[in-house]
Amino acid sequence: MLVRTIPITEPLAITAEPLTRAGFAPFGDVVANPWPESTPLNTPPAAIARGDLPCGAVSANQGTAIQYRAIASMRDLYGEAPSRKAASPRMTMFVCGARTLVSRDNGGGGEDQENGFFEVKVLERHPFTSQTFIPLTADTSKRYLVIVAPTLERREDDGDGKLLPAPEGTGLPGRGLPDVRGLRAFVASGEQAVTYAAGTWHAPMVALGPAGSTIDFVVVQFANDIPVEDCQEVALENGRRGVGDGDGDGQGEIWVRVPVKDTRALARL
Repeated sequence: MLVRTIPITEPLAITAEPLTRAGFAPFGDVVANPWPESTPLNTPPAAIARGDLPCGAVSANQGTAIQYRAIASMRDLYGEAPSRKAASPRMTMFVCGARTLVSRDNGGGGEDQENGFFEVKVLERHPFTSQTFIPLTADTSKRYLVIVAPTLERREDDGDGKLLPAPEGTGLPGRGLPDVRGLRAFVASGEQAVTYAAGTWHAPMVALGPAGSTIDFVVVQFANDIPVEDCQEVALENGRRGVGDGDGDGQGEIWVRVPVKDTRALARL
């Protein structure tokens, strides 16, 4: 549900970085093998029991598997929603088409050959639930962008004159609109799933890959079908369109710079 349009009056470009558990920790969890060099064949159950591995690892399947029990968290905070309508767990699938990255000037009058660019136009959050995206691909040419933002303090006019419903408590990102100046972006591989913590502002999924390709994501979250409680969206609008040089002057836009080396088999940008 669109709750606010935010005018962007100053341009912003950020560089996407590799997705890691530590780097993404302020916004949620990265779901991936946290210790791939350890396998059931080279790690005795006794070593696992001593706590040598991270994320609450235990030996499982009669010693033929390692189970990481604390890999990510799921949260259902709908008990704090204004409607008090209970949520149910949902598992859905998003089939996401690869986005087209564009070329931009390198500042010296030429084209930036090292990066492709993606314009961020929308951010959303799910205030009362965590949300996990699990890619189903083994294709190493496919990547996806994870774009997130911190949260400002809540104000009375955040929702165009209304308070946006959001839970209170520790360990939550906040209750206000996104802080677009704190935007961060990460490049994830098909071997990484991502869990957005409840209330984390993020861009819709941005699949990267050859033109015409797709990435299938299994999505796990809670929902109660009250639009403003399930999903709150803000549109990021160029606040300088029609001013000065007019539309397309590049002012007030938010861009994610994606290093070409991180997109590998992408079609020509």
